[in-house]
This record gives sequence, C-alpha cells and structure tokens, in this order.
Amino acid sequence: MSSNRPYLLRALYEWIGDNDMTPYLLVDAGQEGVQVPQSTIKDGRVVLNIAARAVAQLDMGNRDIRFMARFGGVSQSVIVPIPAVLAIYAQETGQGMMLPEDGAQMPSDGDGPDDDTPGPVSDGPKRGGHLRVVK
Repeated sequence: MSSNRPYLLRALYEWIGDNDMTPYLLVDAGQEGVQVPQSTIKDGRVVLNIAARAVAQLDMGNRDIRFMARFGGVSQSVIVPIPAVLAIYAQETGQGMMLPEDGAQMPSDGDGPDDDTPGPVSDGPKRGGHLRVVK
C-alpha cells in the first residue's frame, strides 16, 4: 500500500487554509533530497511557510513538495521529499499534525501472519481500533 503521508499533508493544508490560518511545515533538512537555503536551517530542521501568499507554483505531489519562495529578497526553488516532512501546522494556533516516520508501523499484537507467537486469547469478538483525542 502507498504512503498516506502526502494525502494527510494535502488535507491538513486545505483545512488550515479554509480556516484562514497560515500552514507551516517542519522539515528534517538532513534528509536526502531536501533543497532549502542553508541559511534557513537551524539544528538540522527548517520551518517553511507554505501559504498561498508566501509561495508560488506550489505542487504537493506524492513524492515531494515543490514551490518557489523568496529568501532574503531572492526567489529560490524549494524541494521537500515527503519523508522529510515532520509536521504540518497552523502558525497562529499550533494545531496540526506531527507525522510518524514513513514506514513506521503500529506495534504488533502477535496476531499477524508474520508473527511466530500466538495471538491473545479472547472469549468474545475482537475489539476494533480506537482513537484518542489529543488537545
């Protein structure tokens, strides 16, 4: 199955914009393929404003995010591979999402086809997934 990261990023970008807020990306600048001005990198990370008013030619593809932005008055091309994106959030409120590492998996319950240990014993039907609200 393909990664859900690009879909989550596009959805949150749209949600942040629909609420008249400014979408920011937190990027791991040390990952291969990240193309940002060196002067913007602090502690191996960079925060990028990707609001429509701040960038041109924004393309949020399935492999990377590309756009043109001005840094110190000079227009530059920015490329951020999807796996390098650590978070997307609204600058005004901090609401958004930290993204798990690409390929990160949920802990196994021992009931999968690749597990050597037997699954938990249960008398009733198996409980479905659950969500937790984080504020």
